[in-house]
Amino acid sequence: MKTIVRVFFALLGLALGILLLPQLFSLIEKSGMQLPEWISSVYVTGAIGALIFFIIGLFVADSVIRLLRYLEEKLVKAPVADLFFGTFGLLLGLVMAFLVSMLIELVGIPLLSNVLTIFATALFGYLGFTVGYRKRHELTKIFLRNSNNHEKKGNETEARVPKRTNDKVLDTSVIIDGRITDIARTGFLEGKLIVPQFVIGELQYIADSSDTLKRNRGRRGLDVLKDLQSIPGVEVEIYDGDFEDLEVDIKLIKLAEQIKGIVVTNDYNLNKVCEVRNVPVLNINDLANAIKQVVIPGEEMTVLVIKEGKEQKQGIAYLEDGTMVVVEEGKHLISKTVPVVVTSVLQTSAGRMIFARPQGK
Repeated sequence: MKTIVRVFFALLGLALGILLLPQLFSLIEKSGMQLPEWISSVYVTGAIGALIFFIIGLFVADSVIRLLRYLEEKLVKAPVADLFFGTFGLLLGLVMAFLVSMLIELVGIPLLSNVLTIFATALFGYLGFTVGYRKRHELTKIFLRNSNNHEKKGNETEARVPKRTNDKVLDTSVIIDGRITDIARTGFLEGKLIVPQFVIGELQYIADSSDTLKRNRGRRGLDVLKDLQSIPGVEVEIYDGDFEDLEVDIKLIKLAEQIKGIVVTNDYNLNKVCEVRNVPVLNINDLANAIKQVVIPGEEMTVLVIKEGKEQKQGIAYLEDGTMVVVEEGKHLISKTVPVVVTSVLQTSAGRMIFARPQGK
């Protein structure tokens, strides 16, 4: 790679030497200084330019390689839509640079004209790409608005009431959790499963963490995505768009609002935010709680008290499905299997808790 970079610099120096040095020497001679005739030869100017830039390449090759690898990584991870609008802006910038270069030619000073043309091309190309990239969301909305306006002509009344889809937007937590694959296999999930690129990016970030637990969770999430894509009859779509300068949870809500879809999560806080913003949400924990064994006050069961509770004299036990059982006056029963009577049940999106007391008390 270093050799390629150095050869590129040498060829660039060769071209610039042939193009610019004769004009520079001509200006020097006009100022009164005499130069040998052979120094303006194409071979000499090309060799001088190639030598100068080859030496420069020796010092900057490593930096250029790091820059190229950084750009490659960014381009590979960037959504296709971002690259499209960035490239579109770049092309418009180059067209503007061409028009400006035609005006620069009127200056009549060869060396200055060439330098200004190169500068204008770089400047307008950069500005075009930057504006196209940063305005991609507004441009997308314009295209979508035009498309929607075209559709509205067919049925204005129907267009006033946007139809909600059955598409499900998956968040990071529900993918890492993994139960979504079992639910998808049962066929209870209708519509497409949409996985935003920014969620995949978050999974990759977690998978690259130095913390072993986080790294395993991230890798598990990526494995779950692969399993989802392999389930027959389940359509998984990767959404390439993004919403700049927003947290991932807000991006998910924005996306669900945009496509009239449903957020799927097991994050209690995201669930609440969706409810506040009137965005439909499916909480995997709610589903898990709904299919748990029904327990009513007065029912008897046998549990193993395994630890002390938060409140004084409480003991904690768990059912086979993971439901916590708080045993009043059960602190002295730790490590014992005892019959208890259910006194109350507390059900929330965060889980279910059963309160009970030992029989005979």
